[in-house]
Amino acid sequence: MRDTKESRLLLALLVAVAFALITVDIRGGEESPVDGARRAAAAVFGPVENSVASAVDPIGNAIGAVRDSGERHNRIAQLEKENAELKARLGSDDRNRNRVRELDKLLRTAGAGQYGIKAAEVIAIGAAQGFSWTVTIDAGSQDGIRRDMTVINGDGLVGRVTTVGPSTSTVLLANDPDFTVGTRIERTNELGFATGQGDRPLSVQLLNGKAKVKPGDRLVTFGSQADRPFVPGVPVGEVIRVDPSSGDLTRRLFVRSYAGFSRLDIVGVVVQAPRTDPRDTVLPAKPKPAPTVTVTVTPSPTGEQPPGEQPQGERDGQMNAQPGVTPRADEQDQE
Repeated sequence: MRDTKESRLLLALLVAVAFALITVDIRGGEESPVDGARRAAAAVFGPVENSVASAVDPIGNAIGAVRDSGERHNRIAQLEKENAELKARLGSDDRNRNRVRELDKLLRTAGAGQYGIKAAEVIAIGAAQGFSWTVTIDAGSQDGIRRDMTVINGDGLVGRVTTVGPSTSTVLLANDPDFTVGTRIERTNELGFATGQGDRPLSVQLLNGKAKVKPGDRLVTFGSQADRPFVPGVPVGEVIRVDPSSGDLTRRLFVRSYAGFSRLDIVGVVVQAPRTDPRDTVLPAKPKPAPTVTVTVTPSPTGEQPPGEQPQGERDGQMNAQPGVTPRADEQDQE
C-alpha cells in the first residue's frame, strides 16, 4: 500500500482502536467484553505456538547444554589439575621423607664410626657395558672430594671415588668385579679380601684356609694405609655361604652386602678418617632372640586331675607293680 494521507489516517485509527480495546480489557478484568475473543484466539493460535516452541526448544536446550558442558569441562579440567598437583606433592613428600630417613641413618652411621663425611646425592648411574658398576654423585673437588676416598651410606660400604670433577665425582661400587677391599670378620678377626661380582653376592677370600666361619658372621673393612682408599670399621656384609674347606691355603666365602647398590640415593664421602679404628662399633645391633615361653600347670583346687593325667596313687601302684622292681628295705619293714 502506498504511503498516502488516507493510509496514515487508517493506521492512526487502528492504533487508537487497539489502545481503546486494551483499556477496556484491563478495566473489565475477568468480565472483560473481549475475553471471549481472547479465548477464541488462544484456541486458534495455541497449537501453532506449541508447535513452534517444540521445534525451537531443542535448539535452545542444545545451546544451553553446550554452554553448561563447557563450564563442566573447565571444572573437570581444573579438578584434574588440582588432583595431579596433589599427587605430585604427596609423592614428593614421600620421597622427601625417605631421603630424610636415609640422611638420618647416614649421619648415625658416620657418628658411630667418627667419620667426617660430605653428603652427596646420586645423580646418574654408569653404563653397564663390561660389567662396570659406577654412579655419579653431585660433589666434586670444590667440595673437598679427592680420588680414592671411601663412600658409605647408612647401611655400610658403597664404594670408592675413582674420578673427580669440579662439581661431580664417579664412584666405583663395591659390587664391581674390579673392586677389592680388605675385610675382617667380627667374631674371629679373620682377615680376607672381598671382590665384587655384579648382582651376585660378594666373594671373600680368607687368608686362613682353616678358619672357622659360619653363615651369619659379619664383616667390616680392615682399612688401608693412610686410610686411602678405605677407612676401617665400615660394615661390609654378612656371610650367607661358606665353601667347604679342601685343604687350600685360603677359604672362600659368599657375603651379602649391607648396601643396596640398585637403590642408592643419599651417600657420604669420608673426607676425614677416624682417629682410632672403630672396630665393630659401626655394625648394627644384633636382633634379640625371641623369649622362651614356659607353661606351668597348676593343680585344681577341687582335687580334680587334669584330663589325661592319672592320680598319684595309681601311678605309684603301677610303679610298684612293674616286674623286676624290688621294694626298698623300708618298704619291706612296713609290710
